[in-house]
Amino acid sequence: MQVRSVVHSTFVVERFYPVAPARVYFALSDPDAKKRWFFDPDNPMPSRHEMDFRVGGKEVNGGCPSDGQMHFFNAVYQDIVPNQRIVYSYELLFGETRVSVSLATIELVAEDGGTRLVMTEQGAFFDGHDTPDVREHGTGELLDALGVALERDGI
Repeated sequence: MQVRSVVHSTFVVERFYPVAPARVYFALSDPDAKKRWFFDPDNPMPSRHEMDFRVGGKEVNGGCPSDGQMHFFNAVYQDIVPNQRIVYSYELLFGETRVSVSLATIELVAEDGGTRLVMTEQGAFFDGHDTPDVREHGTGELLDALGVALERDGI
């Protein structure tokens, strides 16, 4: 019999970007803009990205990192307040194995001529395939990539 486990975790990652909330929101909500920063820089294979940004809409991001196994991020948008809040639920799969299910809330707050982004994730991590610490680290890297895209690409 296979031993099953679940670890529940909540973490918060914050970043400050020296641009208006509308620019950060655009980078999060526009499919072409998001493709410029929401990816694995170590991924040797092209990724799949589909995004229907509306309440009830879905986003799929798939790629094949160096481990040779497809990874999929499958999200459903639950709540959207333009330039202020995005809430989505998502599952992460390694191949056909579901490794986690999470609820993520992104808040955008105007602050000091820029934007404070506060991302709260509440996750259930299954059977030791992924851990909250690894996910929090990866989320931080993605938000750093967003900052680079805002600065470099002028999104």
